[in-house]
Amino acid sequence: MPEPIHKNQRLADSRAYKLNRHCYCITLDRKALNKSLRSILIDAGSGPSEFAEFDQLFSNTPIFVPRSDIAAMERIVQAIESATELPSFRERVLSWAPKIAQFNPGPIGAFMGYDFHLGPDGPRLIEINTNAGGAFLNVVLARAQHRCCNPSQQTAVTRSELDGFEDAVLTMFKQEWQRQHATSVPNCLAIVDDAPKTQFMFPEFQLAQQLFQTKGIEALILDPSELVYADGRLTARGKPICMVYNRLVDFSLDATAHAALRRAYLDGAVVVTPNPRVHAILADKRNLTLLSAPQTLLDWGLSLADAGCLEDAVPKTRLVSSEDAAALWSARRQLFFKPVAGHGSKGVYRGDKMTRRVFENILDGGYIAQDLVPAGERTLRIDDAVTTRKVDIRLYTYAGKSLLVAARIYQGQTTNFRTPGGGFAPVFQV
Repeated sequence: MPEPIHKNQRLADSRAYKLNRHCYCITLDRKALNKSLRSILIDAGSGPSEFAEFDQLFSNTPIFVPRSDIAAMERIVQAIESATELPSFRERVLSWAPKIAQFNPGPIGAFMGYDFHLGPDGPRLIEINTNAGGAFLNVVLARAQHRCCNPSQQTAVTRSELDGFEDAVLTMFKQEWQRQHATSVPNCLAIVDDAPKTQFMFPEFQLAQQLFQTKGIEALILDPSELVYADGRLTARGKPICMVYNRLVDFSLDATAHAALRRAYLDGAVVVTPNPRVHAILADKRNLTLLSAPQTLLDWGLSLADAGCLEDAVPKTRLVSSEDAAALWSARRQLFFKPVAGHGSKGVYRGDKMTRRVFENILDGGYIAQDLVPAGERTLRIDDAVTTRKVDIRLYTYAGKSLLVAARIYQGQTTNFRTPGGGFAPVFQV
């Protein structure tokens, strides 16, 4: 028992912990943020009525994170991606993946997202996402910050990330293109999601579109039903589409509305990133059962250092099945249940809030059970009242390297954009 007490004391004594508890500074220059977003989005063709939900997207306050935790999260990402390169790991995850994941056109996935909770034991991985949303919005947010009462604004490393973000994104998409086509660069790109104008992240699609177009890459925001595949060419609105920035949550492109994209992808007629294979190897939630099994990873050839890193960082995860029903029900208060094929907060349950009926419904229903890792906390002042919110940290990465670090502040069982005082928040390293 002494070790947890020591760790909790270490956390309480840390500068980041104290700032997250006691700094109520409003660092967001909301006027500057709105001006920047409006300028970009009006150029993209939006009208004033489309800006109403900005306030829900962004918190007024930053999250303070120790630099050592940033380094630890980057190290965890590298260990995960090393594990996913192991032939035995790939054989296992592809055995339960949809057939389309067997096709390997080359790209490794733009904008991976690794989500963490921070606590006395350091960063713990909660989830891995392909097509992780929010990076473009978080860059605009991070650039619209005042200094707070403490000299812990963005570090030189963070400022370098922000200054180089657009170039890093363009390089990432060019590399994804060249992983499938040895030479040249894409000149026509589609940002694809179902009914994109109705999506909460539609402003981000417009920010991405503007970036591509300012660099000479024609970019369209499309519903997949607009895509036409004929004679070996994918087109939309009469224009050729050679690359797709894929924001769909139909990770295997099974839906009827996605048939044209699926055929073009399997024929190699379009570069899709992220693609079904990337999701199967990195983001299928069943993979967490392997990433939290260090001895299995060692047996498959992972280095001792990487296996040790993952043992500390990845909560124990198991597949839910009726054979283990009694044990799972008994341990449910320490577990978090997630659907294998789910995304975001849909269908997730904290075990301590789960009814017996819900539990019985998810048995053999494609769920994992993950050891519960409490979220970090941030104290805020809202309308003169002090309140506490939950926090998670997201690393946006490409090829195992960080593009951006951001946070989300929320209340409730899972992250959301409905919490007063919540939303995306910049990370200030201390």
